[in-house]
Amino acid sequence: MKIKIADYPTFNTTLDKKETKEKTKKILKKIGKLQYKMYGQNKFSLLVVFQGIDASGKDGVTKDLIKYSNDVGIKIHSFKKPTEEEFAHDFLQRVHAVTPGRGELRIFIRSHYEDILVPSVEKYINDEIIEHRYNLINDFEKLVESNNTRILKFFLNVSKETQKERLIERIESKKKHWKHKDSDWDTREKFDEYIAIYEKIINRCNDIPWHIVPADKNWQKTFFVAAAVLKTLKELDLKWPELVSERFKSGK
Repeated sequence: MKIKIADYPTFNTTLDKKETKEKTKKILKKIGKLQYKMYGQNKFSLLVVFQGIDASGKDGVTKDLIKYSNDVGIKIHSFKKPTEEEFAHDFLQRVHAVTPGRGELRIFIRSHYEDILVPSVEKYINDEIIEHRYNLINDFEKLVESNNTRILKFFLNVSKETQKERLIERIESKKKHWKHKDSDWDTREKFDEYIAIYEKIINRCNDIPWHIVPADKNWQKTFFVAAAVLKTLKELDLKWPELVSERFKSGK
């Protein structure tokens, strides 16, 4: 069954803000404890991928997600436009280089999907190459998961109206001037085109399923992301490792 982004809400009307924020805080604290145990065990890893249109809140949810976690064992990578050096290699080379090692929680702010998304809309790579990339990404993600790594993929579903409000806020608020880029307004003019490609990506690369998260309200976005991360960490067989010592063996 084809997934249609339009069928998913950008805002959940059934949630109480105060109650949800209290639940989220408890969830985030549990994530912190399990993340540190995962680091100590050094067996499993978790890759969290955030994708979404400009101003969907990828940076904000990243900050919220690790609020109660230990910096040890957490790495964040934000994918920008490929450099000339990166363009000289296959498109997954720069991604594979920063996948998580055992024990790590790695967060991608944008990801390998940018190498389908942007060239599809902006038309600077031919369709045949882009089509091939869908299959390569599916194979790549299976390879990453084969190394005891779980992958969680989130599409932050923000409405066109809310995106405009957030882009204007970057102009009007001095604290957010650093986030402003003129190019974001150019991209906004192609909002529907980008959403159409995202929909294709979600359907073509859903072997590892996507979570489509309502992103118009930051507190809701954090809640849904955190709940999915906690569920995944609980599914792992996380244990504190046993003492390894010749000198201090049990009973001696």
